[in-house]
Amino acid sequence: MQKKLIVDQNLLEITINRLCYQLIENHNNFSNTVILGLQPRGTLMADKIKARLENLTGVNIPIGYLDNTFHRDDFRRREMPKKANETNIPFLVEDKNVILVDDVLYTGRSVRAAMDAMISFGRPRKVELLVLIDRKYARDLPIQPNYIGKSVNTMQSQHVMVEWRDKERKKDSIWLVNNPDA
Repeated sequence: MQKKLIVDQNLLEITINRLCYQLIENHNNFSNTVILGLQPRGTLMADKIKARLENLTGVNIPIGYLDNTFHRDDFRRREMPKKANETNIPFLVEDKNVILVDDVLYTGRSVRAAMDAMISFGRPRKVELLVLIDRKYARDLPIQPNYIGKSVNTMQSQHVMVEWRDKERKKDSIWLVNNPDA
């Protein structure tokens, strides 16, 4: 497995700041805006965006976590069903501006499933998509993000690995990984 660093800690900080300033430009005081992080990896990015926005604006922005497992088009096609994550949305999305947040946009199928799942919580006024990494030229569905951290040209044999700082990792980073078996 070969890995190539595509975003380091410093560039990731700059990217998150830029995304937050773009959100501030478009949502102003966030009075009718909520954030939904897509389970499992989009929730980490959503938490970072929310924290940075609150630091910059002083406004408390409602956040929720959305699982799309049962709305996926491949849910019944797997030998072993995918394990669901928790959905935690302590508010209705009815007539709200919703910012869906995910770490990597690939085929668009997860986002489509998330939109289906989100409708259970009301009909939003507007839905926007924020992604940290947009894997260009890989879309199966006509879904495009409104806010992009970085666009990356990838092949089917590659995947993008977002690593957040934790007990084992000292820095946040994003890697392009070549899968020799693919």
